[in-house]
Amino acid sequence: MEEMEEELKCPVCGSFYREPIILPCSHNLCQACARNILVQTPESESPQSRRASGSGVSDYDYLDLDKMSLYSEADSGYGSYGGFASAPTTPCQKSPNGVRVFPPAMPPPATHLSPALAPVPRNSCITCPQCHRSLILDDRGLRGFPKNRVLEGVIDRYQQSKAAALKCQLCEKAPKEATVMCEQCDVFYCDPCRLRCHPPRGPLAKHRLVPPAQGRVSRRLSPRKVSTCTDHELENHSMYCVQCKMPVCYQCLEEGKHSSHEVKALGAMWKLHKSQLSQALNGLSDRAKEAKEFLVQLRNMVQQIQENSVEFEACLVAQCDALIDALNRRKAQLLARVNKEHEHKLKVVRDQISHCTVKLRQTTGLMEYCLEVIKENDPSGFLQISDALIRRVHLTEDQWGKGTLTPRMTTDFDLSLDNSPLLQSIHQLDFVQMKASSPVPATPILQLEECCTHNNSATLSWKQPPLSTVPAEGYILELDDGNGGQFREVYVGKETMCTVDGLHFNSTYNARIKAFNKTGVSQYSKTLVLQTSEGCSFEPQSAPYTQLVDIKKLLAVAWFAFDPGSAHSDIIFSNDNLTVTCSSYDDRVVLGKTGFSKGVHYWELTVDRYDNHPDPAFGVARIDVMKDVMLGKDDKAWAMYVDNNRSWFMHNNSHTNRTEGGIAKGATIGVLLDLNRKTLTFFINDEQQGPIAFENVEGLFFPAVSLNRNVQVTLHTGLPVPDFYSSRASIA
Repeated sequence: MEEMEEELKCPVCGSFYREPIILPCSHNLCQACARNILVQTPESESPQSRRASGSGVSDYDYLDLDKMSLYSEADSGYGSYGGFASAPTTPCQKSPNGVRVFPPAMPPPATHLSPALAPVPRNSCITCPQCHRSLILDDRGLRGFPKNRVLEGVIDRYQQSKAAALKCQLCEKAPKEATVMCEQCDVFYCDPCRLRCHPPRGPLAKHRLVPPAQGRVSRRLSPRKVSTCTDHELENHSMYCVQCKMPVCYQCLEEGKHSSHEVKALGAMWKLHKSQLSQALNGLSDRAKEAKEFLVQLRNMVQQIQENSVEFEACLVAQCDALIDALNRRKAQLLARVNKEHEHKLKVVRDQISHCTVKLRQTTGLMEYCLEVIKENDPSGFLQISDALIRRVHLTEDQWGKGTLTPRMTTDFDLSLDNSPLLQSIHQLDFVQMKASSPVPATPILQLEECCTHNNSATLSWKQPPLSTVPAEGYILELDDGNGGQFREVYVGKETMCTVDGLHFNSTYNARIKAFNKTGVSQYSKTLVLQTSEGCSFEPQSAPYTQLVDIKKLLAVAWFAFDPGSAHSDIIFSNDNLTVTCSSYDDRVVLGKTGFSKGVHYWELTVDRYDNHPDPAFGVARIDVMKDVMLGKDDKAWAMYVDNNRSWFMHNNSHTNRTEGGIAKGATIGVLLDLNRKTLTFFINDEQQGPIAFENVEGLFFPAVSLNRNVQVTLHTGLPVPDFYSSRASIA
């Protein structure tokens, strides 16, 4: 029974229900909690006024959800709607059960009456804290809701079963905890006393022994309370209205309230609904049984996963250790080759040093001898040996010919270690490949002639190799961040073409694709380099891949239109979403389809209709800007709003830089967003309007306009930056 405790607790106070009442939505509330969450509604919402106007036929009219505060959408728990005109700023509190509860609209009067009998404020409304359906109370107030007697009985039995353990009534000293109760004897026994005083034989064998808690309930259970009619408090329920699905009394039938309805005996419907509930519980019981078996299966899976994890870790460590051992052996072999090369080079150089040293000594000796001979003054003696000395000097000089003084060995090692194949193999180690029973798909081929970029989006196309026999179940497209960072998955599916939106302008992206099936994944395709435009646009069918890398040579302009998907519902589109107006006199916001985060971008808007001097606003905004107020009223938009005489800049509802000069029908408004210099500038009829409107703007911006039904504008894109601004930027 402990598992049903949450069913017995009030969603407002978090405690067990006290005097629970049943709301029309079938949920329950404590009577005191229901009074605490009452909210007083405007007079126009009262049941009387609604009946008088013919707008309602029920005592419990559900309120317009537009007038309610959606607190539950901002919370993880339940919420209570209460944003009426009478109390829009009433602080709310959270109950222990996580439900937002509004304090009473007025302090309860000091009275001795019970909460059920105390007067209810006029035009009170109550909102179910579980399903959030609201209803206005009639003149009966909370007395109009039936009391849930069954729930009170269940709570009573549950609380009694949770009370302290019963003691044996026959123990002489220190009574032990009772284990059974005899319904006929009305006595609680412990096991020794039951065996001694209530043996299971003779006339006592027919007595019924039950658990102590059940015995206490049967002993203390008070006579069942008879439910009284909510409309006639002195009458008991005697019949059941099938159409209204509620018990009624005979007076309800006599007054005609249920005269045309199908009415059946209360006892018969009681048995029928008990039977239906039992049948429904059988199906729910089967689901609960399946859930228990499923939990056992999941717990067994946890154990199996832990065992398999240990096994796989051991296998992984063993295989990696084997690879490390093989690498160490190969390392020793390569080091031996390096040492052999080292010894060979040293031997050659040392031999050349020894040979050169001997020859140098001989040459030096000959030179010294010749110098001494030259010092002799005897001509005849000198001439006798001079010819021989001259021949020896020439011969010795010839021996020092070309190559003799050139090293026979270089200092560089003529060995080059290429570890890239091994590193690639290590990086490609995959558990799927280790246990694969069938081959993985072939590497996909990018179809370069169909790959292209358009503004800040990229379209990629690929196919399987023509001779591939292994089918692919899907493909994984990966793209880096445009700054040479890590790849990330941008598409997983069966299609062979994908368009990626929202990329940065003027950025270079790397793309690659791989195929997968049940066995594993293929190798990556060749990496494709995609260059998004600085803001330029071209048609995919006329832009082969060879243009992608040279895209910066194109004109730096951006083509886009207004976006119906993100616009306010009052915005009216025409001219292929390039012309917009509004069906409301209130300001409504519409955004462009393309967002900018880099580069310099310029677009213009022409005023096609301008009546009664409204204040349209032009500028840029975040994607989550408010759509039902003038552009610039919140901190998500940067705008210039203008009338027929002057203009202002506005951001976060702050107005600055009033400038003379307005607009009329046929005027042109230019917007220049320079994200390189982080500035936003406005133009009217090709003349700059005021100073630079905003500085230090950075992030992702969408072109934006706010207007009403008095204004119609047409968007012009694909325009170059004004010449005077380009020249000024180049000078700066």
